[in-house]
Amino acid sequence: MTIENKVIKDTNVVIVDNKISAIGGKIPNDVMIIDGEGKWLIPGLIDMHVHNLVDGSPGNNYPTKGASIFFDNQDIMLLYVANGVTTTFELSGRVEHFGQRNEIIKGNVIGPRIALAALIDGSNANRVATTPSEGRQAVRIAKGDGYEFIKVYSRLNVETYKAIIDEANIQGLKVVGHIANAFEGKTEDAFMPHFSLVAHAEEFSKHANEFTQEEAYKLARMAKENGTWVIPNLSNLVRIAAQARSLDAVRDLPSFKYVHPLMQDKWISSNQYNKGTTPKRVAYYDKLVDFHVELVKAFKDLGVPMVAGTDAGTSGIVWGYSLHDELALLVDAGLTTEETLASATILAATWLGIDDKVGTVEVGKFADLILLDENPLLDINNTSKISGVFFNGRWVDKHQIDIMLENLAKKNSENIGKDEFLWSKIRER
Repeated sequence: MTIENKVIKDTNVVIVDNKISAIGGKIPNDVMIIDGEGKWLIPGLIDMHVHNLVDGSPGNNYPTKGASIFFDNQDIMLLYVANGVTTTFELSGRVEHFGQRNEIIKGNVIGPRIALAALIDGSNANRVATTPSEGRQAVRIAKGDGYEFIKVYSRLNVETYKAIIDEANIQGLKVVGHIANAFEGKTEDAFMPHFSLVAHAEEFSKHANEFTQEEAYKLARMAKENGTWVIPNLSNLVRIAAQARSLDAVRDLPSFKYVHPLMQDKWISSNQYNKGTTPKRVAYYDKLVDFHVELVKAFKDLGVPMVAGTDAGTSGIVWGYSLHDELALLVDAGLTTEETLASATILAATWLGIDDKVGTVEVGKFADLILLDENPLLDINNTSKISGVFFNGRWVDKHQIDIMLENLAKKNSENIGKDEFLWSKIRER
């Protein structure tokens, strides 16, 4: 996935410690050899929109209480491991996510690199800002706390939204997020300098006057003229539309058994997309799905850079697995397999500012790599035909992955229905 993007055939890739030290040439003595004959090596995948489960206390708190819900970090990260997702972008960062990331960095857990964005909203959030001065202070505090990015959200007023983005630029933090609801009827005003990345295609459709090709180009032009990149997030609305029809769309997911029991229960018992659903809602979601495809076509035509993201962690969007769904939908929407792979590798790494470290198979880069059984340039679905994955130079083959998944499914099934894993009782803890 380099600029020239050439396919190198019949060669050796040498990994020393956690980096690619050579491509081609002689194999060093005393090394572990992985047979890649007939297989394809690609960069590890990057999901640019995730929400990872971390320990927390959603009930009534008191001094010294600490968390009341605990997750096995390896169980959460295994879904990324199984799918070759070697980098993720957490868009609702909490202090616990720093600990989660550190466990991976220390090598105690096999998992992806994690970039962290601090979310700022106008109400009902960990970081609330209702005035420009509050917005600027929230950005400064987030930077001091170690967050690398800022996420703007839907309930911000216009002045605070603009102040947050301006302050983030002053502090050297890129901004991702929603187009605030306050910009209804004046969407172009939301595209101010340094608003770098839109988190969903839905942010465009919720401000669309009509779901037409002409409107798609009008909205895409705003992003293009501002230099703003986009996460299409097609898989999100496809899954939402399916859930609005029936909860079987969640229950029947092959990956559902790997989802933590608490989330399994939440996605079924408290599903916001299915609860109170009507044929009118289903029809609306279907229109959104179609319009988002029109948006992707317009983004491509106008040269708006797109990076792959899934909103993993929301109902029906399974960590890791959903990224392969997203890649397939991007190809269906008109991207080539090459463009689609770039959206989940080099382009994503470039926006995150880590393209000197990951995103391509090159000497000196971290060994975040996937060994595939078949060529993804011929069929994007081949990204899920995984023979093994390197996470920061650590090799995990399919046999190991299958055993870990089998154990996780068994562990989850044994806990389904227990009081501590019922969403309705979560606030009692």
